[in-house]
Formats: sequence, C-alpha cells, structure tokens
Amino acid sequence: MLKYYRNPTLAKAIVEKINDLAKKIQEDIAIMHVCGSHEWTITHYGIRSLLPDNVQIRAGPGCPVCITPATDIDDAVKLALDGVVVVTYGDMSRSKGTKMSLQDAKALGADVRVIYGVQDAVAMARKEPNKEFLFFAVGMDTTAPATAFEVLKGVPRNLSFLVSYRYTPSIQGSVMESNVLGIDAFISAGHSATITGMKPYYEYFLRTKKPVVFSGFEPIDVLLSIYMLLRQIYEGKPMLENEYTRAVTWEGNVKAQEVMERVFDLEDGYVRGVAIFPKAGFRLKDEFKEVDARERYGLRKGISTKDEYVAGARCGEVVMGLIDPPECPLYMKTCTPEDPKGSPMVSQEGTCWIWAHHKILNYVPRCKR
Repeated sequence: MLKYYRNPTLAKAIVEKINDLAKKIQEDIAIMHVCGSHEWTITHYGIRSLLPDNVQIRAGPGCPVCITPATDIDDAVKLALDGVVVVTYGDMSRSKGTKMSLQDAKALGADVRVIYGVQDAVAMARKEPNKEFLFFAVGMDTTAPATAFEVLKGVPRNLSFLVSYRYTPSIQGSVMESNVLGIDAFISAGHSATITGMKPYYEYFLRTKKPVVFSGFEPIDVLLSIYMLLRQIYEGKPMLENEYTRAVTWEGNVKAQEVMERVFDLEDGYVRGVAIFPKAGFRLKDEFKEVDARERYGLRKGISTKDEYVAGARCGEVVMGLIDPPECPLYMKTCTPEDPKGSPMVSQEGTCWIWAHHKILNYVPRCKR
C-alpha cells in the first residue's frame, strides 16, 4: 500500500493533470497547508519543484512547538527551577521562552524529563509520590484526547497539567477568513481531522467559500489534494473535499470529541508571534482545577503576547506563511537546528528545521504575492 502512495508513475500522471488545470486557470493560485508533516512531505519529495509557475504552496501555522506561547514555556521553566519535575516532549524541551528553554533549565539543575506521552507522566508521578510533577501539555487536538482520558480516569495527586493545546479548525478557520494573507485554497491536516472530523470547518467554508481538501501525508496524497483544489477552482465549485478517506470522516472520532468536551473548554488562544485566535485554546474545566497547574501554582491567567524572539527573527511571519525561511536574516546563520533561536527551527515539524535539513538556502516562490 505504501508503494502506491509513493508511486513515481502515478505521481507523474497527477502532476501532468495539475499542469493542465493550472494552464486553464492562468491566474496565480496560493495554497496553504497547516501541518508540519505536510511541509516535510512537500519539501522532502520536492513537490514545489513539480508545480507550475502560477501555483504556490505556503506553510501555515501547523507546528505545535512553533505556536506554543513563550509565556507558557516561561511558566514551565519557572516551576522546573522551583523544584517541580517537568515532563514534556523532546522538541518542546528545546524551545526557548522569553529567556530560556526547559533544556536550559535542566542544565541549571532542574529535573526536566522527556516523555513519549501523557501516560508516561502518570506512571512517573505514581512511582515517585514524594515529588511534584507537571505535564507540559502541548500540541493540537490530535494529542488532547489522551490527556483528557487520563484526567477522567483520575491521576495521582502529585501530578498537574499546564495545558497549552490548540484547536486546529479554529486556527485554520481564522486564516481562511483573513484578508491579509491572500490564500486561495487550503490543505487541511488529515490526522487532526481524524479526531475533529470535517464538520467544524463547515462554518468557515460557508463564510469564505474557499476550497478545502483534507489530505493524507504521502506524496501521492499531497499531489492529489493539490489537483482536487485546482479542479474546484477551475470548475468554480468550492467545497470541503476529502482526499484522506482512509482516515477522515465528516463526524470524526466522536468518542475522542466527547472525552475532550468533558474535560476542556475552548477559549481564545494565542499563536506565538502571530495573533490571538478565537476559540483556539484549550482550558481545563473548573471541575478539574485540582489538576490545573495554573490554579495549583498561581500562574498567570489570560493571554499574554509578550516579546518572544531574539532581535531580527521573523518567526511569526514564517509560521503564517508570509515569508519563507531564507527570507529571515537569522536563518542558517545565527539560527540553526543545532542552536535554534526561534521555535520554527526547533521541531521536526517546524518549517525552518525542515528547510534547513533539506539544505534549502535561497528558494524564491514563483508567484509570491
């Protein structure tokens, strides 16, 4: 099955159809995806180089590490330095807040541990009941259900959660409604839609009438999604269309949604270096405040847009697809995967990290607006 989704003969045939449609459309088309995994596929397989001159693919706000607010990282760092055991994912431990990362705090003696999932945090807290544990819960709606499930089951009293999850449909929906970015069509993240379903995107589609395709992550998936979007544009029939039928449905994973809804409320959420997005942030419901780190440790509440990047960094513009990584003056000079200054260079889903590892130094989009 995997060979099918990487079949070069099939890819060539789809590219030919894409070129045929682009010639008929003639005008410039800007397509945005909102997933770091899509960016990796697009870059690794050179998909941009296969597209006609009037079709551009932009990377949008889909990397969880990239969009986690600096002030949330600062809170986790402070607690780590105060003696709380902070557990989180590997990439997240390397992302700097306004001053330092959790990895920097560990170098100063803090107990910071890298885990694979929330279950590891629960197991550690049970094994060491005399220590206070904090799970720095970052990511999107793909990882939020697992945390919600553990909270409902009941977690050790010495474990709390610093929740910084973001809701993908609200973020993409806000971008769809933006008049600033000039995006004509969208590739939606298939793994997120596996949980949320296509349904939450419908209200944004009704208001914008912008074509959307829910896509898988193999090169054939992405090429088919681009073709489907161009066909919608050419025929003048925008819709929510599903390329990733092997995983995505209209309703999504209803059980996962029910678990999330029992544990979390949605509130306005800040995307680092960009803006506050309506109904994009997860917050633990009041009935679970005993495991809410913000309640337990008296952390700041509300939204802060505190200065977040080193001088000259253009991370926010990269995250929103306004510029490509080489247009940032720090890219592969003072900011590298070995010594990242900005969050898009930290994670394997970050656009700068992906471009750096594929040694892209001077790419210029062919239909930049």
